Amino acid sequence: MADAAKGSTEEGSAEENRADKGSVDNGSPDKSVHKRPGPVARALLRAPGRLYDLHAGWLLDHRFIRLTHLGRRSGRRYRTMLEVVATDPSRDEVYVMAGLGERADWYRNLRAGGAVEVAIGRRRYAPVYRVLGEQEAADVLTRYEHDHPLAAPAVRRALTWLVGWDYDSSPGARRRLVHQVPMIGFRPAQEDEPARGDEPAQGEDARS
Repeated sequence: MADAAKGSTEEGSAEENRADKGSVDNGSPDKSVHKRPGPVARALLRAPGRLYDLHAGWLLDHRFIRLTHLGRRSGRRYRTMLEVVATDPSRDEVYVMAGLGERADWYRNLRAGGAVEVAIGRRRYAPVYRVLGEQEAADVLTRYEHDHPLAAPAVRRALTWLVGWDYDSSPGARRRLVHQVPMIGFRPAQEDEPARGDEPAQGEDARS
């Protein structure tokens, strides 16, 4: 459900990535370590992206999106696979988490230059994105864990490894997690709509 834990790789090489490898998230209150996957894990995480390269992304159904985004300094295009946490059909919106926190390369690129394309299943569209407020993100995460009870133990282990503290799915841990790990919603852009869409109510999201 998080990018480094279960489904994100960034294709290509750029100065953005070199500066961030092995970084420690000292910006969070508890100074937790955001761990990055090793070379074997990265190879496995690239597998969903290869399906999109072969025009077979529909085999993944709606479990993953492939986000195309611009490098914040290089201006190059990058593609990142992200696991979908939840969807909201009423908004035509999908939700993902930045597993490496605000220092994730794709997240920093997104905030600096916006998204170019989202591919999910057979669909491809120019997206609008928003960063969810912490309460809304906690509610989405609660629904995800409720809807995937068999995956819950693996999710807890992955998130514990990723953020560097014991995530136990309690309400307190969930609030701590969404404070540390941003959740982002993507939906198709309307004509002439800017890449960044509606934001949470003022004061709800301390990241803006």
